Amino acid sequence: MIGRMDPVHALAGLGWRADLPAAQAWRDAPEGRLARVSAQHRSGYEVSDGQHEFAVQAPAPWTRKGFDPELRAVVGDFVRLHPDQDLILEWLPRSSLFRRGAAGEQRRVQAIAANIDTVLVVTGLDRDFNLRRLERYLVLIHASGAIPVLVLTKLDRCEDAPQYRDQLDAIAATGVSVVMVNAKDRASVAQLDPWLGAGQTVVLVGSSGAGKSTLTNTLLGREKMKTGAVRAQDSRGRHTTTHRALLTLPQGGCLIDTPGMRELKLTGVEDVADLVFDDIEALALDCRFRDCRHHREPGCAVRAALESGALDAGRFSNYTKLLSERLDRNSRRDGSR
Repeated sequence: MIGRMDPVHALAGLGWRADLPAAQAWRDAPEGRLARVSAQHRSGYEVSDGQHEFAVQAPAPWTRKGFDPELRAVVGDFVRLHPDQDLILEWLPRSSLFRRGAAGEQRRVQAIAANIDTVLVVTGLDRDFNLRRLERYLVLIHASGAIPVLVLTKLDRCEDAPQYRDQLDAIAATGVSVVMVNAKDRASVAQLDPWLGAGQTVVLVGSSGAGKSTLTNTLLGREKMKTGAVRAQDSRGRHTTTHRALLTLPQGGCLIDTPGMRELKLTGVEDVADLVFDDIEALALDCRFRDCRHHREPGCAVRAALESGALDAGRFSNYTKLLSERLDRNSRRDGSR
């Protein structure tokens, strides 16, 4: 059995804050033991109560075939444990949930992390850089309730970093912060400190080889995560991070590291037009027809911007692609109910 220190005080260093929905739920019914999920495995969970990290069992319904995966706890969840057993009774209400459509052709949704304040999207200043993928990340992040920050790594190995940064002008114009770092240099990485303070939880996402593990080690001040080389032809690396894990930071906050993501499917609930593509939505307001599809309709402000070069064709193509994917995923979800 674990010592019964005040659970709220003990979790202060693990992202617990009085304004969280979980905190209100705990104040309303402070029964059992309070902990936060620090790792998730096929066979169960690891949690921390602020004093110790230990393995716990999941409730029996969570292990049954066909149980909705969105109803299981994920890394970052605050959970109520049985008072005398290392068993999860329930997860407490979330402030945010970052998720994606599951890989493959399934209609399932995969929850990545809960109760996160900021998502650090890590991409290398090399062949890993993909503007369309970053836009997709932003759509998923805005739907999660968290704040996105784009972190461009490998600054020490890039001779033309400004040309990458310039490609993000449309994204930065929506209010998204863009930070360029040498992930091996603590002074450079210190630019991220404003998002890493006490009570804050951040999650690192990005493709394999983007530098997430190197960045994590620098933020922690120690070699906690394995790092690996990347292939020269495409800047891809091996999955040195094999599962999501919650780590405490010297800056006072918490960090969730994740394996590289090869697929970034929408779930069907995202508002593609919101925030990420505000510029296209603003243009559409000037179209002659309210139901303009931006194809060959007369008086289309979007087509005019494309023809003049004011709107990037790749950006508009990705916008329409994501709208179509969201509609398809949403209809699949509705049809499976």
